[in-house]
Amino acid sequence: MALSVVMPALEMAQETGKLLAWLKKPGDAIRKGEPLIEIETDKAVFELEAPGDGVLAGVISNAGDVVPVGRTIAWIVAPGEQPPADSEAVAPSGRAITETPSASTPRVSPKARRMAEERGVDLTKVVGTGPGGTITSEDILAAAAESQKAVPTPAEASEAQKAPAGLSSIARLMAERTTQSWTQTPHFFLMREVDAVALVDSRKTLDAAITISDLLIAITAGVVAKHPKMNASWSGGGIVLNPGVNISLAVAVKDGVVGVVIQDAATRALAEIAELRKELVERARAGRLRPVDISGGTFTLSNLGMYGVDGFSAIITPPQAAVLAVGRIADRVVPVNGQPGIRPTLTLTLSSDHRVVDGAQAAAFLRDLADAIQEPSKR
Repeated sequence: MALSVVMPALEMAQETGKLLAWLKKPGDAIRKGEPLIEIETDKAVFELEAPGDGVLAGVISNAGDVVPVGRTIAWIVAPGEQPPADSEAVAPSGRAITETPSASTPRVSPKARRMAEERGVDLTKVVGTGPGGTITSEDILAAAAESQKAVPTPAEASEAQKAPAGLSSIARLMAERTTQSWTQTPHFFLMREVDAVALVDSRKTLDAAITISDLLIAITAGVVAKHPKMNASWSGGGIVLNPGVNISLAVAVKDGVVGVVIQDAATRALAEIAELRKELVERARAGRLRPVDISGGTFTLSNLGMYGVDGFSAIITPPQAAVLAVGRIADRVVPVNGQPGIRPTLTLTLSSDHRVVDGAQAAAFLRDLADAIQEPSKR
């Protein structure tokens, strides 16, 4: 049975993806898991893997095409089999995907459909301006403003406009997501200055490839594992406890920041964390991230110490419940045995979602994290 290759949703609220290149040609034999195509979203470039074994056939989207999420772009068939001639194909999940909707059921992006329901917009009366006539969120906002004389909020107006000159797609996406998180997530912040002598000394005894960030990832993951609420998510109006600790590390790329994810960080050796971190950072800065590289983060760590920042507050990445902001390690005058002394310290600032975590739980986590940083050998 033919499997359809569809444009995937790789990011939150993604409506389309740009097909950059086919890595296989029609007629090529492919195996499940092999890189098949390169796709560009607002965040990065991803390699999409083949969903099954077979032969690539029926390619209907080419390099440079901007394709709505969920649209079939090719098929994987058995040797000698022809791709479906009608408008339906079988997705890897077994679900039928309709390619040619009727006039009464226009193509609608998931985000646009949700917005239409919220605003009472009749989709059959909206003319889509997206690829292939797809109705986008911008079309819904325009229809709502026209039919109901509604005035979009500043956030909606920003979303409905194309990026102004000089603003990249990544920067625009960051602006939208941070605004959404800041306005919809009840943040609260806790700060603590931590003695970093043991952390610095521990780093000196390790392989040169292991950084302070690697140590902090390993230590933080271990402490998060002991505080399930810090590893939880807010989803569907309730708290979801995540089974694994997947640390998302904020990485600066051109015109923005992406969160690369070290899966199961609490169970990995320090050397393995360092190797994964190096690989993910290199892929991020080369614009060659895979979907798995940014998926499934349960707790975020953002370290700006290398930029000379003493301390800062970070914005939570939904649906995560918390983000840890780390400042630089610097010599400061602090009490040492009742006398003024100079010690290297660093400032930790924890941002938490008050719907998931209360103040006492966050304080207990930060206390345990500070203790762990002061005794890194016990990790």
